[in-house]
Amino acid sequence: MTITRELVDFCRRVDVDRLPEAVVDRCKYLLLDFLGVAMRGQHMDSTRTALRFAQAQGCSGNAAVIGISRRLNPSYAALVNGVSAHSLELDDVVNEASLHPGTVIFPAALALGSEVKANGKEIIGAVVVGYEAMVKIGKALNPALHYQRGFHPTGTCGVFGAAMATAKLLRLDERQMLSAVGIAGSQASGSMEFLADGAWTKRFHAGWSAHNGIVAARLAEEGFRGPSAILEGKNGFLKAYSDQTDALKIINGLGEPFEVLRTSVKPHACCRYMQSPIDGVLQIVKANRLSAEDIARIEIGLLSAGYGIIAAPKELKYKVKTTVDAQFSMPYGAAIAVVKERAFLEEFLERNIRLPVVADLMAKVVCTADPELDKFYPRHWPAWVKIEASGGRAYSAEVMYPKGDPENPLHWDEIIEKFMQLTHPVLAGDKQNQIVDRVRTLENEAGVSELLELCSASF
Repeated sequence: MTITRELVDFCRRVDVDRLPEAVVDRCKYLLLDFLGVAMRGQHMDSTRTALRFAQAQGCSGNAAVIGISRRLNPSYAALVNGVSAHSLELDDVVNEASLHPGTVIFPAALALGSEVKANGKEIIGAVVVGYEAMVKIGKALNPALHYQRGFHPTGTCGVFGAAMATAKLLRLDERQMLSAVGIAGSQASGSMEFLADGAWTKRFHAGWSAHNGIVAARLAEEGFRGPSAILEGKNGFLKAYSDQTDALKIINGLGEPFEVLRTSVKPHACCRYMQSPIDGVLQIVKANRLSAEDIARIEIGLLSAGYGIIAAPKELKYKVKTTVDAQFSMPYGAAIAVVKERAFLEEFLERNIRLPVVADLMAKVVCTADPELDKFYPRHWPAWVKIEASGGRAYSAEVMYPKGDPENPLHWDEIIEKFMQLTHPVLAGDKQNQIVDRVRTLENEAGVSELLELCSASF
């Protein structure tokens, strides 16, 4: 049996009624996180642009655009919802694969689930296999080398997860599901060039992967044939997208545990590589009551895989102009964490980017790629921080597990608080509470339409 076929066989056999309670609970936890970021993300210019595009194509349908009272056909609703959920840099992430599964899998599963009238259990089953496929493929790629070739793993691997999730909802047979994954392989894309000028295309990667996954599954349903060894084949995905891969990582340990249990969530609205350093900065600043005026120097030890994303080139990382620039600038992340003592949504808006105190503090930040930290990568994303303050005072912090990692989790009450903060500007309080209640009992829902209707903005 080929690697691709074995992955398909496993995903087809996943039975939601036999899933561990912890897996079902984690799916609901990740769904609430997704809904919060997607609803708030609808107010970003990039999302509004994607919505105008979809509407201009005449893509009417019955799938909800999360956060507003709009309906599109499933593939285009998935596109808009994926762009929205990835626009805030607050969506979930799997460290070992260096990708964001929720912002791809949930848009695809919810959009198609609305059309086929899937119940809550079926949505959970689709999400579990979508995460499993997307993450396992990401691990097999060797994410550091994948980045070196200019690819964004969420964009390249996401289409496989979306295809698997939607094929599960469509109850495709083995031949059809294998074709869906094969078709997905010809749609895998996502360039890191957005880093050069703060472009919106990273957000597009998530939505386009969700869109393409639905297209792949629907084509396969109609009998369109895809290659059966798209992952490990001679001209397959792994060989085309990385210089050093391990195909066995796709099938080794399937469901042991399920990847949803290894998924992290973000408390800071920026690149995941910045989360550990920001935790370290906040730990030092809050414990010692330091202000920007107290600080003479901040040194940050980073993973080599992240250095080129958040610390270089210096002419971009020290002179941020846009929100996207700031979300991928470690000097900015460190400076704003000192000035505001947090790094949530408002901290990455352009009005804070222009603060003179932030610019002055950024100039005092030094970033170092530390080979000692690389020994823990990609399973763990550690960092260290050293701050020199006035009067010769020196402080340091080491962070092995940033807040939100499975080893240092945001608990349910914290995820609910994050959801409340994100949706407070767009939802009335009674709707917020109803959504939380419906998500926490998702397995009992006869469908997802009523839940998604609640997610329409009140104001």
